[in-house]
Amino acid sequence: MPVETQEEVPEIKEPLRRVGITNLRTVAKINWKGREYTFLPLIEITIDLPAEKKGIHMSRLVESITEAMGEAVEEEVLKVHTSLEELGKCVIERLEKKHPHRRAEVWIKTHLIIPRVTPASRKTSYEPYDVEVGVIKNDDGSFEKVLRVRVIGNTACPHAMANNNGKTHIQRAIGELEIRAPFSEEIELEEMIDIVEGSFSNPTYTLLKTEDENAVVRGMYKNPKFVEDVAREIFAKARERFGGRIHVRVISNESIHKHDVIAETWS
Repeated sequence: MPVETQEEVPEIKEPLRRVGITNLRTVAKINWKGREYTFLPLIEITIDLPAEKKGIHMSRLVESITEAMGEAVEEEVLKVHTSLEELGKCVIERLEKKHPHRRAEVWIKTHLIIPRVTPASRKTSYEPYDVEVGVIKNDDGSFEKVLRVRVIGNTACPHAMANNNGKTHIQRAIGELEIRAPFSEEIELEEMIDIVEGSFSNPTYTLLKTEDENAVVRGMYKNPKFVEDVAREIFAKARERFGGRIHVRVISNESIHKHDVIAETWS
């Protein structure tokens, strides 16, 4: 029998809140509203470690992820995992059978590809969005989730427009929306993305023909916004639509300055 040094008493008896593995790349398939998504996410899974234990059994964490992901790929049980947070909860539930703990977290970081239609040529452009989902099992056994989206858009400065005969500078902006809520709260990543993207002066696109470029520029000039305006609009829309705690962060990559501008708020 192997010696389980993890069960020994450590020299310094101090409990740790989060111990585990991070940056584990794997594959996951999700069936969301009849559409199948394939992800190659980065996974982080942690549990708490009591003061009297030297370490955790890392292989059991990996095993829980592997089993849950393997189940998700199987066609007959694909419907079990209808979202990334459901998959995260499944990992924790499997871990409960393999490793004693009171608190656990699973974080899944990946890209969500959404088809968009360009404004003039009406071509399909497949747009990537950074998303992250966290599932947390608290000390009392309750579950909560954290959903984050990161969206690239653009802004046109209203101050320069008002002081320069309608001419202004434009820049790329990055909007981030985070919602922390009970696990049962219905929150769609796609809806979060739509809220952020719809709060910029105009959306950006991967594919743009000349007529699309012109339409984007005209859209920006018709809808000038400060980065502060974007942050406020994201927050107001998210607060109206979702429950839970909301965090908004917007960065404007300034085109005429050597610095960037940030606006942030939370509930």
